[in-house]
Amino acid sequence: MSKKSRPGSRSRALVAATAVVVTLLTGAVGAGAAPATTAQRARPTVILVHGALTDASVWRHEVEALQRKGYAVLAPAMPLRGLASDSAYLAAFLKTVSGPIVLAGHSYAGAVITRAAEGDPRVRALVYVTAFQPDTGETAGELNARFPGSRLGPDTTVVLEHPGGSELYLRQQDFRDVYAGDLSPSTAALMAATQRPVETAALGEPLQGRPAWRDTPSWALVATKDNSLPVATQRFMTARAHSRTTEVASSHAAPVSHPAEVTGLLLDAIRGTAY
Repeated sequence: MSKKSRPGSRSRALVAATAVVVTLLTGAVGAGAAPATTAQRARPTVILVHGALTDASVWRHEVEALQRKGYAVLAPAMPLRGLASDSAYLAAFLKTVSGPIVLAGHSYAGAVITRAAEGDPRVRALVYVTAFQPDTGETAGELNARFPGSRLGPDTTVVLEHPGGSELYLRQQDFRDVYAGDLSPSTAALMAATQRPVETAALGEPLQGRPAWRDTPSWALVATKDNSLPVATQRFMTARAHSRTTEVASSHAAPVSHPAEVTGLLLDAIRGTAY
C-alpha cells in the first residue's frame, strides 16, 4: 500500500515546483533581454571628417589607434565644394551607417559636421579638432577674421579660377608656417604638395539651420600655436558651444602632429556619451 502524502509535503512540493518554473522563466527572459541590452550599448562608429587643403589621410594615426581598440572608424573623402553641398553629402554618408555615431571634424569640416548632424539622433557626440563651430548665419571666413592671428591671406594663398568658380590653395613655401609649423619640413612639404583645394565660395557660405552643437554634446581641441585658425577664435567658439575643451600646443595640423592627444579626446567623447 502506498503512503498518502501529507498536506505539508504537498505544499512544500508545490512551492519547490513553482520556484523551478520561476527560475526557468527568469532565465528565459534574461536570455531574451541580453541582445537588447547589447544593442543599446553598441559601440559607436567613429566618423572622422577632413577639412580644407587636406584629405582623409590626416586622420591616419587616429584611425589606426581606434581600430586597435576595436572601434569601427570611417574617414570619408569630402568634396570641398560648398558648405551646404558638403553638409548634404556628409548627411547622406551618415545614413549608410547603422547604430550610434561619434562625429569629428577638423578645420573647415567643423562647419560641415555642425550642419550635417542637425536632427540626426544617432550622432551622440561632436568632436571639433582645431575646427570651426559656426552659429546660424556665420561663415568660416568671417569667423577666421574675427580675431587676429591668422596668416591666411592673399600673400600666402593662391586662387585658381576655373569655369565653375575658384579654388583656394596655400602657397607651397608658406604651407608649413601657416598650417603645419610643428611638423618636420619633409612631412609639411608632402602635405603641401598633395593638398586638396577648397572652393573659395565655401568659406563665405553662411551656416543654415540650427547648429548641431546646440543639441548634441561636444568636445573640442584648441591648438594654441595655430597660425591658420586663431586661438582666440577657437576659444570663443568652444566657450559659446560649452564644449569640453582640451588645449594643446599644436599647429593647425593637430591630427598629424598630436595624434595621441586627438585620439584621447575622441575616446573622452566616446566614454562621455551615453550610447
